[in-house]
Amino acid sequence: MRSIQQNLLITLALALCGLCAWQWYRETGQRNSIDTLNQRLYEKAVAFQDATNSIATLSHQVSQMDVQITELRAEARTNELTIADQLREISRLRFQGGSLTNQIVEYKSAVDKLNAKLKEAYDGIQKQNVAVQELVTQRDEFVQKYNDSVKDRNDIVAKYNDLAAQIRKLQGGSTKQ
Repeated sequence: MRSIQQNLLITLALALCGLCAWQWYRETGQRNSIDTLNQRLYEKAVAFQDATNSIATLSHQVSQMDVQITELRAEARTNELTIADQLREISRLRFQGGSLTNQIVEYKSAVDKLNAKLKEAYDGIQKQNVAVQELVTQRDEFVQKYNDSVKDRNDIVAKYNDLAAQIRKLQGGSTKQ
């Protein structure tokens, strides 16, 4: 009877040791999985921070371009006022030229000079219009890049949320076992 009890006690002790070893092995595997997930989470956080920094940089560049566009528009308005003033001056000179027949040659040369200035001003305006169009195109490209960047960040956040949900499920599942 005593040897049966001893054998039973030894068998139970060995079974308990085996159970402890198996649990230790299982916990080690779970800890390795958690460490891997934590590393991935850290890497995604770093990538998210980099993306946030690049968004801030692009936002700053867009605001600088908006300032430049505003300056160009102000210059265009100034040029329009100059053109309007020059057109008024041409009209005045033409009126005086009709009333003063003996000074027609002098007024004709003055009108020619003003027309040349108008052409230069018009050419300048055309160049500024082209520059404004290029700036608008660049701004649209930056806005598109910004939108793409925000979409990428939203995808990263969605992946992060999915990963966090998986971690919660794993943590919730490991406490039940």
